[in-house]
Amino acid sequence: MEKRRLGRTDLFVSSLCLGTMTFGEQNTEAEGHAQLDAALAHGINLFDAAELYPIPPKPETQGRTEEILGNWMKARGNRASVVIATKAVGRTGNTWFREGGVPGRLTHAQLTEAVDKSLRRLQTDYIDLYQLHWPDREVTCFGSNPTIWENPAQAADETPIEETLSALAGLVAAGKIRHIGLSNESPWGTMRYLAAAERVGLPRVASIQNAYSLVNRTFEGGLAEIALREDVGLLAYSVLGQGYLTGKYRNGALPAGARKTLFDRLSRYEKPGAAEAIDAYLDLAEEVGISPAQLAIAFAQSRAFTTSVILGATSLGQLEHDLGALDVTIDAELEARINGLFQRHGSPCP
Repeated sequence: MEKRRLGRTDLFVSSLCLGTMTFGEQNTEAEGHAQLDAALAHGINLFDAAELYPIPPKPETQGRTEEILGNWMKARGNRASVVIATKAVGRTGNTWFREGGVPGRLTHAQLTEAVDKSLRRLQTDYIDLYQLHWPDREVTCFGSNPTIWENPAQAADETPIEETLSALAGLVAAGKIRHIGLSNESPWGTMRYLAAAERVGLPRVASIQNAYSLVNRTFEGGLAEIALREDVGLLAYSVLGQGYLTGKYRNGALPAGARKTLFDRLSRYEKPGAAEAIDAYLDLAEEVGISPAQLAIAFAQSRAFTTSVILGATSLGQLEHDLGALDVTIDAELEARINGLFQRHGSPCP
């Protein structure tokens, strides 16, 4: 497993990362531990969680994923050998994350509370990479990189980026977090964080966790150059289009236990033009004799701006299959064919 430097830090992380958002909902604790064991055995050292998880978010299960991850580290005694990433919620009207039932914001008080709670659930005294799950400002769409701009109104109580970064600096100084990252952020937001860090001498963001896949290459429009020139590498999530790029939902199929079957909340991958684009990539994979899932993962992993690709699985079989992407090479001919499809279909699933 290739190890890649996380931003400008001294951390080197595996080119594949295990995402854990199904732990505590679709996966039991025992199943989650089995996945973590298997990932570690294959050389994965980066594990990604969030205070929001598991998905779908609800107050009854919130934080359970971090608890499962924490129990695993305690049982295995391996905290020093793994890199733990987790996230704080951004602006949200949901009131179950904070004491007093207040809406979520990226303020000093709320970030301090969020970190302390995550540390307790993870049963550790430090978090390697602490990420802002999404911005504390109104944006056009979740993910902050739309293909259609909708003029979101600025919230009256928007937390300034400098205030959020200052709060994170305090948590770094206290030793509670080592490095910071962004998620679902735009080029503008990313550069504002970098500029503020340079101007005031605050911690520098090391990574950005955004959606990136064959049907969502919006990252390339502005963030790719930032990632390369500013050393803010992509932690790519949803590279399988929440399962659509595996082919399991093709022709309206609803497999038992699949996320769409259970929760029907995959609207990002059901927009106009999405089905045609997805079918085109599935056809290409079949034509070149590569599993569609492995093709999608290998493509994301091969990008120069990618630090790590986050894998999400609900079974050991899925995880083992996804790990097979390490044996897939995106050569010049295959990349040209992928880019040809992209020219025709674009990014229908931002």
